[in-house]
Formats: sequence, structure tokens, C-alpha cells
Amino acid sequence: MSGHNKWSKIKNVKAKNEAANSKIFTKIGREIVVAVKSGGADPNLNPKLKNIIAKAKSYNMPSDNINRSIKRASGELSGVNYEHMTYEGYGPAGSAIIVEALTDNKNRTASDVRHLFDKFGGSLGSNGCVSYLFSRKGVIVIANGNGVSEDDVMMIAIDSGADDVVTEDQAYVVYTSPEAFDAVKSAFDNANIAYESAETTMIPSNYIDMPEEKMATFMRLIDGLEEDDDIQNVYHNVNLPDNDDEE
Repeated sequence: MSGHNKWSKIKNVKAKNEAANSKIFTKIGREIVVAVKSGGADPNLNPKLKNIIAKAKSYNMPSDNINRSIKRASGELSGVNYEHMTYEGYGPAGSAIIVEALTDNKNRTASDVRHLFDKFGGSLGSNGCVSYLFSRKGVIVIANGNGVSEDDVMMIAIDSGADDVVTEDQAYVVYTSPEAFDAVKSAFDNANIAYESAETTMIPSNYIDMPEEKMATFMRLIDGLEEDDDIQNVYHNVNLPDNDDEE
């Protein structure tokens, strides 16, 4: 699939942004609440919750925060109800952007998202206007050099139903369908192979190059969206500069 070689670059930028964002625990807490309300509070019986807890721990979210979110969703603590919302639109230079939110106020979130698109040279569109340019995939990133060979990763991935494995400079990247994601992730867990991240995400079929004079505006739009408490994920189809270019 086109764009596989972009994963490390995207992950590096995403991790840098989120590491600087003190709101990440709040966002993960909302995901936990929604997962518990839809599938129960036992992670052994709720794969979605189990995956979110693993994500929370990868960001060093304290166990107290995780347990508090589970109790809030279970009714042991007072809380609010969150609703999934998806927005699609165009950024500078016709770039495609998908925004996923969990919100307790749809009008507020829609207004905030529209304001950011307008402020930074984009336009919010209708659902479906850009999503056809993306595919939802499971992505499992395994560090290259942790004692696991490419053959081991390839064998486990294929046997458990993965679509593809791409070897990058510092990682093996395993791609799955959303339906096969849990089975593939469990196969690596059972083999005691650690991974840096495991999540389902939206991957564009093709990437575009942003004109240099518009890149700063584009990044301000993406940063503004990611800093919003209501917004959980932001996906786009832009080739991002190497880290060295950003410094």
C-alpha cells in the first residue's frame, strides 16, 4: 500500500506533539470511558478497553487515572457522556484532513473545528468528502534491534492474519485489517514480542507534497486541532518534513 515508508516519520512527529501536550491523559480517559460503557469494565472481556489501557500505559498514564476513568464509566463516580463525531475537510493546498472527536457538546466541537479550518486556510466539508482517500488499518510497530528477527515478525504476522510487514530503518511495521488487528496483536503478546505502539488508524492511499510556503500554516492547523480537548485523532495525507528539517 502506498505510503508505508511514511509511518516512522508520521509517528515521530505525532509522538513529539503528544509528548508536549499535557492534555493526552484527558483524551485517553475519554476513550476509556466510552470503551467501558460500550463493552464493560473488564479488559479481559473487552478487547477495546484492553487496547486503550495498553495505549495509556505507553504514555505513562498513572494507574490511578486509568482506574478513575473506569470507575467513572461504570457509574461508581459521577461523569459525563461522550459522543463520537467525525469531521472531514481540506487544509492548505487541498490537503485532506479527517478529525475524530469525543465530545459532550457537539455544537461546541463543530464550531471549534470549523473555526480552526477557516483560520488556517482550510474548509470544513461534508462527511465523505475526503474519507475515500483513506483506509482504516491496524498498525503494530516493533522496534528493530530488540532481539527479534525480521523472519520471526513476518512469520507471526502472516500466521495470525496480518496484511503486510514493512521493514524500516528502526522498526518493523505490521499492517492489518481492523477485523484482524486484535488477533495479530494477541499473537505478538503470546510470543512475548514487545511493540512500541499498536493501534487502528487511518492511512491515506497517497501522500501529497505541501508547498514550502504553506507548510507552517498547515502545521498550525494540525497542532490547533490536536490541542483541542475534544479531538482524539487527526489524520492527513501530507508528506511531513524530516525532523532535521524542522529544527
